[in-house]
Amino acid sequence: MPDDIPVTINFPHAEPPAHGEVTQVADGILWARLPLPMVLNHVNIYILDDGDGWTVVDAGIDTPTARQIWERLLSGPLAGKPVRRVVLTHHHPDHVGLVGWFQQRGAELVTTRTAWLFARMLTLDEQETLPEQTLDFYARAGMDAARLDKRRTERPFNFSDSVHPMPVGFTRIQQGDKIRIGGRDWDIHIGNGHAPEHATLWSGDLILAGDQIIPGISSNIGVYATEPDADPLGEWIESCQRLSDLATPRHLALPGHKLPFTGVPARLRQLIDNHENALRRLLAFVAEPRRAPECFPLLFKRTIDDATFGLALAETVAHLNHLWHNGAVTRELAEDGAWIWTAR
Repeated sequence: MPDDIPVTINFPHAEPPAHGEVTQVADGILWARLPLPMVLNHVNIYILDDGDGWTVVDAGIDTPTARQIWERLLSGPLAGKPVRRVVLTHHHPDHVGLVGWFQQRGAELVTTRTAWLFARMLTLDEQETLPEQTLDFYARAGMDAARLDKRRTERPFNFSDSVHPMPVGFTRIQQGDKIRIGGRDWDIHIGNGHAPEHATLWSGDLILAGDQIIPGISSNIGVYATEPDADPLGEWIESCQRLSDLATPRHLALPGHKLPFTGVPARLRQLIDNHENALRRLLAFVAEPRRAPECFPLLFKRTIDDATFGLALAETVAHLNHLWHNGAVTRELAEDGAWIWTAR
């Protein structure tokens, strides 16, 4: 797209559908919404008409309320045809939670290999206490002693708390594949950073975007104990740049959260700029040696409380890791075991 063409972000639908109801967002594509028990209090579901059945894109978290809303959808606007297939964009609980519930009812699961492996592994990995490796990661990330002691004794969140058991078996999609859903041929383009091997689907002027392209908020980019030296922010920026080459102002993005929107090139530019500006602020701040939690005010506009501390810490480490991988900062372990980050 030429740089001199202004692009604005527009929202064709001012309000989301009520729980148990649907809104048609394109020919043969219905939009539903399910509640989430967290700060980001909803997830979008897209339901495509395959003639003799439905294909559901993402399934929502596994809670009694979400199941009740699905039962209302299945007996209401979706009545008369079964859900034959679920396409999972990525493995996070608010998207994969009820996938197994649909599989047990006979639906086929279609997703990337990495998304399936993560989801299947995490549902089977139940823990009553955090392993020492995870506590060590938190200590190195700069978590204070009081929070560490609390996490050492309390039961952690388990994936299986909000994700239905998943049967063995899925159908793989990967970069460059095509899949036919709802009378359309969709091209598969993979993003990374928010979740590994996150699937987005493109057909004509439509994008099933999952959490890879969301308006209004930036998807969480975090580093965790599973891969403490990872650079998901680098992967995220690369994905946004690559998807920008595909996007046009005409595309209608159907995101995992917030409202469907047009102006995808502008939004992808915003997502890149948001992190690149944060990296510049962060690099200036660590001219003096800093621990990761000291950097919160540079990255987040709101106060970080106990409920948001873990995600904020994960995202801050992601930004610091990116600077470290690029050779812009050094890190050294302090006596208390926390990384101290300093600009070169």
